[in-house]
Amino acid sequence: MSVKDVIKNSIYESLGGGTTMTAQTVIMILIFSYLAGVYIYLVYKLSAKTAFYSKDMNITIAGMPVIVAAIMIAMQSNLLVSLGMVGALSIVRFRSAVKNPLDLLYLFWSISAGIITGVGLYVLALVFSIVMTVLLFSMDKIPNTKAPELLVLRGIEEEFDYDALFDAINSHCRYHKEKARTTRNNETEIIIEIRTKEKEQLLQKLNHMNFLTQVNCISHDGECRI
Repeated sequence: MSVKDVIKNSIYESLGGGTTMTAQTVIMILIFSYLAGVYIYLVYKLSAKTAFYSKDMNITIAGMPVIVAAIMIAMQSNLLVSLGMVGALSIVRFRSAVKNPLDLLYLFWSISAGIITGVGLYVLALVFSIVMTVLLFSMDKIPNTKAPELLVLRGIEEEFDYDALFDAINSHCRYHKEKARTTRNNETEIIIEIRTKEKEQLLQKLNHMNFLTQVNCISHDGECRI
């Protein structure tokens, strides 16, 4: 047999031949991908915030490694199947809204675990999952700095006593900064950014100031960067 015939036969086998994997190898890949999915399922259930937790999303994440591993097995079987898979997956569009951006990380984790186990790199999949778990739980332990609050004050322009106002704020706030001041129709509005642990005492003192007609303290649930 000539070299030309050998090349023809190898190309023919790669195009239409069956997978070179044994049944034992395929079963091992699917078992490890299943274990990876269950592991990610448990980590997601323990670490996800209650307000954003979705069991359907968690089941989707758990099943993703098995699906991706099966696709990897099929793509390794021959060239035609791999090209067909690429073409089929390229036209799939997902429109489900992701409530929490952290869910995207779990989705990519499960897809990556399926790819890694699909090519038989079981040790890499194990180390990768452990590193991801340590990263997620360690980052979650870092406390967030509380965002500053906004003090919105309105009063009569002619009677406004700025000295008394800022003396009260200085005595109860460890930080304050005037953000805006607006005067209209003989009424002044001041917006001050504050950080304080004595909000109740501050609001009581401000309510007793006759030149103030309205006192609002606005806070939000956002996270502040250190």
